[in-house]
Amino acid sequence: MNVIANIIKHSSDLRLLYVEDNQAAREATLLIFNEFFNHIVVGVDGQDGVEKFQKNKIDIIITDINMPRLNGLEMTKQIRSLNKDVPILVLSAYNESGFFMDSIKLGVDGYLLKPIDMGQFIEALKKIISKIEITKEVHLLHQYQDITDLSTIVSKTNLDGNITYVNEAYCKLSKYSSEELLGQSYTILRHPSVDSQIYKELWQTIKEKKEIWRGVLKNITKDGNTFYLQTTIKPLLDIDNNITEYISIKSDITHSMNQKKRLIDISDNSDDIVLILIKIENFDDIEKYYGQKFVQIIEDAFAQTLSTTMKKTLKLKNIFTLGDGEYAFINHTKDCFYTRKELKKKLLEFQEQINNSTVNFEGIEYDISILISLSIGKDSYENASYGLKKLHDSKKIFITANNLLADERENAHKNFEMLKMIKESLSSNNIVIYSQAIVDNKTEKTHKYESLVRLIDSEGNVISPYFFLNIAKKGKYYYLITQKVLEQSFALLDKVEESISINLSALDIERTRTRRHIFELLEKHKEHAHKIVFELLEDEEMKDFKLIKDFISKVKVYGVEIAIDDFGAGFSNFERLLDYQPDILKLDACLIKNIDTDSYSQDVVETIVSFAKKQGIKTVAEYVESEAIYKKVKSLGIDYSQGYYFAKPQRLKT
Repeated sequence: MNVIANIIKHSSDLRLLYVEDNQAAREATLLIFNEFFNHIVVGVDGQDGVEKFQKNKIDIIITDINMPRLNGLEMTKQIRSLNKDVPILVLSAYNESGFFMDSIKLGVDGYLLKPIDMGQFIEALKKIISKIEITKEVHLLHQYQDITDLSTIVSKTNLDGNITYVNEAYCKLSKYSSEELLGQSYTILRHPSVDSQIYKELWQTIKEKKEIWRGVLKNITKDGNTFYLQTTIKPLLDIDNNITEYISIKSDITHSMNQKKRLIDISDNSDDIVLILIKIENFDDIEKYYGQKFVQIIEDAFAQTLSTTMKKTLKLKNIFTLGDGEYAFINHTKDCFYTRKELKKKLLEFQEQINNSTVNFEGIEYDISILISLSIGKDSYENASYGLKKLHDSKKIFITANNLLADERENAHKNFEMLKMIKESLSSNNIVIYSQAIVDNKTEKTHKYESLVRLIDSEGNVISPYFFLNIAKKGKYYYLITQKVLEQSFALLDKVEESISINLSALDIERTRTRRHIFELLEKHKEHAHKIVFELLEDEEMKDFKLIKDFISKVKVYGVEIAIDDFGAGFSNFERLLDYQPDILKLDACLIKNIDTDSYSQDVVETIVSFAKKQGIKTVAEYVESEAIYKKVKSLGIDYSQGYYFAKPQRLKT
């Protein structure tokens, strides 16, 4: 099961209260939320949100800040007086940084920046789901159950607020040893800039009200560095309801609440900005293969290298370490020492120098390389961030990222519109299958049909899956589309004599509900199930080969044939044949479209066909678009042809 499907599995039963006064923003954002939540209560302003919260059982709240009658923070305050534990996410524009400390006091669980980035939303939702699951478990435990999760920061204090226990994670983060902390007041960790009112409210909550306090605390390490902790403090009670001690569970959110927030605040307060984002390429792989210790060495050493080099060559002083191998430099254009052309040249020279260097740690040499995204002017941070994403997708290493935000917003708008169209088409039964004939090369008669999904829009236009299927894969709509295709394809079995070929991706097979639906249809149409061919679409998201092999074995019991689609390109290879033992190979269009003139394609196809015949595997040539191509594939011994030379996809008349 992929990450998004796993999140939907946990979030679909949660009841969401979504509060937003702007109708257009509300409708657009609901397209995303509908993917993850089956139960959504909508509030149109803060007062409406409080009323809806009181009338409904709510598991999670997502709210805007600026709203009439009652703004998001005022609403949060009222809801916190009713329920201290319900998770709350705040939708925040960058220019709303003034609300930051107020939201900390209220104990919000996180922030989503407008417009919503799917990756950020998924990460926030993952944390909320994890928190809800942990809370459910904790409620079932005895108050004195030991907390042993090493990834959690844990401490305990006595009635006077003196530390009686800290775990290793706390010591590592604070740079104090347990001996240095035990017996000390928590003031040893308190950052001097924090408003004392926060601690006053904290103690009033846990000591006087004997309730759980939740919020973000700003602390200071032994060596003077600032760190932020998302904190939950619970008073532990004896049988007579007297407090015996306090236990605190925390998570480190320093990177998201400190450096990045500062960087965003600076970049948003001026359009006269030069911002440089630098990321260590393939940083996740470094951690995976070399471990956290090596990663920390690289981050610290590279931060020092960046700081020294940028100060010396580009006159940039302040480095922002954003985590996960990402760094930033920012300056006002009026203070920039170089012209834009000179700056780009200097950055490229620096990048080349770094990409030709190595890091040596305990005998391990690592060839480090970096990506650089440069943005100048308005929306510099957002543009630079989108620039890094584009570099990752395009496999390039440098980008000038001005105005990318506008492009991304336009793409987001198009995606929202397409999601809306998909939803409407599913509701109105306008997700349909077109069938394309697969012809026997010996008789030139139709041997089978391939089911191809199409979307019919409100104006009757037929939309190819190229324009909507990948967007649908972002959430549950994809599985609903698969369900429609399966049901319509199986319905054809009783109406045509030919076999029906159906495409299945790894996402389809790995999803339990889809597999169950397939076997229900096979059982229902058992008499004609032998006319079904499943074309397996291989992709990089395929995770569980054993599950797929098991699926193949089970469907073959019904007489179903297995084809490997797009063979000869992408992820298909001869090794996979050993795993799947298919009945049919469909040769990819890249091998067929020029086969009448390209000798290399002819040689490759001839090899595949020869192998297939020895193994008793049938072959199909896709993209047979002309008589010349047809004659060539026929002469090479390919069994079947599919393409516009014989027939375009169409609705079958039955």
